[in-house]
Amino acid sequence: MKPQDQLVRRYEGNPILTAADWPHTVNAVLNAGAVRLSDGTTLLLCRVEDRRGISSLWAVRSADGVSDWRIDPEPALLPDPQEHPEEAWGVEDPRIVRLEELGRYAITYTAYSQAGPAVSLLLTPDFRSYQRVGVVMPPADKNAALLPVRYDGRWLMLHRPDIHSGSNIWLSESPDLIHWGRHRLLLAARRGAWWDAAKIGLGPPLVRTERGWLMFYHGVRITAAGALYRVGVALLDVDDPRKVLMRGDEWVFGPSERYEREGDVGGVVFPCGCVLGSDSETLDLYYGAADTSIGLARVSIPVLLDWLETHSSEPAPQSF
Repeated sequence: MKPQDQLVRRYEGNPILTAADWPHTVNAVLNAGAVRLSDGTTLLLCRVEDRRGISSLWAVRSADGVSDWRIDPEPALLPDPQEHPEEAWGVEDPRIVRLEELGRYAITYTAYSQAGPAVSLLLTPDFRSYQRVGVVMPPADKNAALLPVRYDGRWLMLHRPDIHSGSNIWLSESPDLIHWGRHRLLLAARRGAWWDAAKIGLGPPLVRTERGWLMFYHGVRITAAGALYRVGVALLDVDDPRKVLMRGDEWVFGPSERYEREGDVGGVVFPCGCVLGSDSETLDLYYGAADTSIGLARVSIPVLLDWLETHSSEPAPQSF
């Protein structure tokens, strides 16, 4: 096995969650946010799509983050088209960040409706009760996550608006989690034959390391057989996340197993959540496989950062 093929290692028991695990009939279980709770339990907030095509969010819990998942008896978040028409077609793809300053977990998710995808925000102290903040980025926008700490008194959020110039990762600032501005392009899709040439979007929330904020992002390449979703990495400055220090030239994780290549949308690996291991060096990466099930992969942070040092080019200056 080549060194680059060992950067991200799949769990041998994949997929870890499928539609068959649910207590009622659903179409697919995918794209889960993840967090390690104070008692050591791993919680996944899963996107669960019913047979109408409408998604809701469900919390599942495991002592080891791998097996014996316990599904909460009720969904964490059902679409509420009456009070929140932006959710008329479902709620999707959550990403979870702990905001210690507020004593809350912040959940960014995609609210989907006739207007297109929008970024909405949900707060919870315990994954039992939830407070909707509402839409924080209007359509068309998705793939959003907050940073867990403020910079210069402002919260930062990475997100992916779809605009005439393309589908790229942007960074925005807010004093209160409600009003957002100072929008700037952070990372752009590359052009031509690159693996991330068609569009890019944030994966899980950023992971703080001794060398900077580690970013996993998905890149899309359009092929004769359709869109191919793979995962790459970049590193942001820990003192100023507006600065991209490195960006990997090659993808590090792509669909190769049958459950990743065959499903509702074949050829997709799509991580939305990760959890730091007890050794503080290993990441458990939870990803949607073919828009049908959830897989688990493990990453050594030091190994990945060393690889990035030798497999990245200097990021090009970004502009509108």
